[in-house]
This record gives sequence, C-alpha cells and structure tokens, in this order.
Amino acid sequence: MELWNEGVTCHMRGDFHHAITLYGKSIDVLPTAEAYTFRGWALRMLGRLDDAIAECMKAIEVDPTFGNPYNDIGSYLMSRGDLDEAVEWFVKAKAAPRYEPRHYPFMNLGRLYAAKGMVQWAIREFDGALAIEPGEPTCLEMLARLRTMLN
Repeated sequence: MELWNEGVTCHMRGDFHHAITLYGKSIDVLPTAEAYTFRGWALRMLGRLDDAIAECMKAIEVDPTFGNPYNDIGSYLMSRGDLDEAVEWFVKAKAAPRYEPRHYPFMNLGRLYAAKGMVQWAIREFDGALAIEPGEPTCLEMLARLRTMLN
C-alpha cells in the first residue's frame, strides 16, 4: 500500500515514469487491480494507449468487480476514435459492483453518444450520471446543449 501511495503521489505531480516504477514495485509485492489500473493511467499519460489497455486488462483479471479499468479502457478506446468498441466497456463499468466515482461511465457514454449524434441516448446517460451525482456541472452543461439540439 505504501508503494502504491507513493506512486499516486508521483502520478499527481506529473512524474509518470517514477509512478510507473512504484506501481510496478507495488504489484511485485501484492498485485492489485488498483495498481494495474493506475499504472495503465500513467502509461496513457505518456501516450502509450495499447500498454494502458493491457494494464487495465490485468486489473480486470485480478478483480473483475473493480469498475475503474473498464471505464478506463472505454476512455482509451474513445480517445483513439474507436467509439463503437468503447461502448461495451462503459456498460461494463456501469455494472461493476465496486466503482468510484460511479457517475463517470455514464458521463463518458453520454459523451460518446453525443459524438455519434445519438442525442436522446446521450441525454439518457447524462441524466443517469446526475441521478448518482446531482448537480455535476459537466452533465448539466452537456444536457443543456443536447436539449437545445432537440428544439
């Protein structure tokens, strides 16, 4: 836990290389879904999307109930433009028993549907996010934009 926490500290400072090393040492001591997921996130920050996805897959192997790596895979695929492939990962994140912040996959799926021009579907996802996290500013802003598109 100490190594993982040190990795998070480095990560938040933007020292992704050192964070990756510390996450790896943490995994050597005790492989956790969190350490793999965060190592994936750090790799993504370095532009290594395929490696980031591979780390998330390892996280899922360790703990399939942990929703964060599902959402992260969806986000990484979306950033690559693989929107159709990303959908299933956001759906899996929404269904995961252990996930915080729970509203993120709803927001990401809302963004994805908005990008595809699926306005009603996007609205449904942002409404779902607001049911979990009332008043979330990004959701409110996106819903206002999407609803004007319907008029």
